[in-house]
Amino acid sequence: MCAATEEQAVTPVPDEQSASAELAPAAQAEDAVDRPVDTEAPESAPAAPAGHARPAPEKPEKVELVRPGMGWYVLRVASNKEDQVREALERKVKIEQLEERVGRILVPTQREKRIKGGSSRVYHRKLYPGYVFVEMATDSDGRIPENVWFVIKETTGVGDFIGSGGKPSPMPLPDVEKMLAATVRPEESPGLALAFKQGDRVKITEGPFENFEGTVDEINAQKGTVRVIVMIFGRATPIEIEYWQVEQL
Repeated sequence: MCAATEEQAVTPVPDEQSASAELAPAAQAEDAVDRPVDTEAPESAPAAPAGHARPAPEKPEKVELVRPGMGWYVLRVASNKEDQVREALERKVKIEQLEERVGRILVPTQREKRIKGGSSRVYHRKLYPGYVFVEMATDSDGRIPENVWFVIKETTGVGDFIGSGGKPSPMPLPDVEKMLAATVRPEESPGLALAFKQGDRVKITEGPFENFEGTVDEINAQKGTVRVIVMIFGRATPIEIEYWQVEQL
């Protein structure tokens, strides 16, 4: 939770901060383009035969937040090594038969579409770069069992758990809900990753108008282009460029 990923560096955080404070996900770009909505009325469903009740729609399966006796903990890992660490830990836990102590191991991602040079590709962007989420049962004093800690610590790319005094800090349930919601979200159509919206001040970073500043006038999510109004020879001039050629001021 990857076909392709955008890798980011880990931002060091003091150990005394809680898992909740440290793990605010990367800011999401506000959607500046209205998505088309199907306004046609749906066809009416055929009436059920007399004496037969129409079956009730199936409810989506509810995801178990935390398994009995366990908690979710946040493990710092080396930059760009999140998936390798997850796969290695899953393999080691199975080999050492530690399933009763270690449950799910997750790296939440979000699908994003990027358009460059007229071609688009879908990427899986890590929501919490530099971290892996581990569902784990600790000892009664809050410490990690020695055999579990040895397996985790001896894995290449692993740092420390978020916590203090040698004890990992369990994630609050609201944060667990957000993390799991991102992990099990249906594979919906990916959106275009934008760091700005209509009306924002931006700077052009590439092309013949490099270093010009202007205002975003229109965003075309289908083409991956942005129309920016810049001042050229004292006149407001619209320029259409690809969205990755501008940055927000």
